[in-house]
Amino acid sequence: QVQLVESGGGLVQPGGSLRLSCAASGRTDSIYAMGWLRQAPGKEREFVAAITRSSVSTNYADSVKGRFIISRDNAKNTVYLQMNSLKPEDTAVYYCAAKESNYIYELGYHYWGQGTQVTVSS
Repeated sequence: QVQLVESGGGLVQPGGSLRLSCAASGRTDSIYAMGWLRQAPGKEREFVAAITRSSVSTNYADSVKGRFIISRDNAKNTVYLQMNSLKPEDTAVYYCAAKESNYIYELGYHYWGQGTQVTVSS
């Protein structure tokens, strides 16, 4: 089994930045692709970004391209989401996810974190 724990959420003003972290533990050798998804109040959960195990390939939702950067440190079993130029519409609970496949262009995640709240407001 794999456990994922997010951190780094909080309140930030529009135009500001935040970095989310997600630490994996347990059977981390079974993890390949990792990703971030988010869910705003009253909305469906949506894909944000994903990264392959070797970090060679990444995939982003159009709404965050050019503003968010996903990265990972396999030595620390941690994936990050650097969020810049934040907008009020980025307000959501952000979830870390991992899967036993390296394909980053579809969902199908096997493991999920508990989520961390990001609020963008003045």
